[in-house]
Amino acid sequence: MFIDDHVHTIFFQQDSYCPRPNGETYATPEQLIAGYDSIGIEKAIVLPQTNHEGIYTVQSVSEILAVCAKYPDRFIPFCNIDPRAAANNPWTKLGDMMKFYRDRGCRGLGEVTANLRLLDPLVQNLFKGAEEAGFPVIFHLSPYEKYNYGLVDDPGLPQLEACLQRFPNLKFFGHSQMFWAEIGKITSRAERFGYPTGAVEPGRIVELMRKYDNLYGDLSAKSGWNALARDRNFAAKFLTEFQDRLCFGTDVCSPSMPTLRPLADLLLDMRKKQEITEDVFQKIARKNIMHVLSL
Repeated sequence: MFIDDHVHTIFFQQDSYCPRPNGETYATPEQLIAGYDSIGIEKAIVLPQTNHEGIYTVQSVSEILAVCAKYPDRFIPFCNIDPRAAANNPWTKLGDMMKFYRDRGCRGLGEVTANLRLLDPLVQNLFKGAEEAGFPVIFHLSPYEKYNYGLVDDPGLPQLEACLQRFPNLKFFGHSQMFWAEIGKITSRAERFGYPTGAVEPGRIVELMRKYDNLYGDLSAKSGWNALARDRNFAAKFLTEFQDRLCFGTDVCSPSMPTLRPLADLLLDMRKKQEITEDVFQKIARKNIMHVLSL
């Protein structure tokens, strides 16, 4: 029924990874599969955490390839390359690295969490490489540098718009609180950092998605769910208008994270109440990501 466009996992024993402050690491593939089977998620895109920001144990792409080789019917690998990799300059041929991983089964790039500005030459070089490799890119957006993790943009997302213009053949999958907060008009600094509530007056995400057909929405995590759940009347219109560029996801980051069900339940309920059509539901639940990745 669903394909998860955004999840993280590990290959080795959990106690071999340095835990986050909550004492947890990523869920194992077996833990994910058990949860997936309970709600009808058939496959998932696994995103390696190779950027050092936001995690205590950096992963390799090879680790994710090993997970996907063990469960080829359930997991699809992405590669992830830090913009500072290799020579740490904007001339490094990161596209060649992506093509190497593409030839080994990877279908895209992400989740990019490096805490650099979107228009940093290193990040621009990363996007150039992804476009060369024919990869979509999933990125986490952050409000400023030194704010934990995520690529950085300003209010109103001017840098993201510049990237959409510079790389018209690159599919950008936006994700995170700061990205989805911009689905509505931002009225306070606090709204950029969290989960705005109340009725939505269409904001920059709507404007950018209308203007650029290479901007996609990754609905994973609490941020994607909140963007829809805060105003279901608006959500129905948004899902319908952009039905070809929105994708279901979970972003499960630990065995206890409560992100597996809310978005699935919301979409199922909206279908049941005919707030969205069966066709819209199927596109967002699975068909869009299948089309992007040629599954």
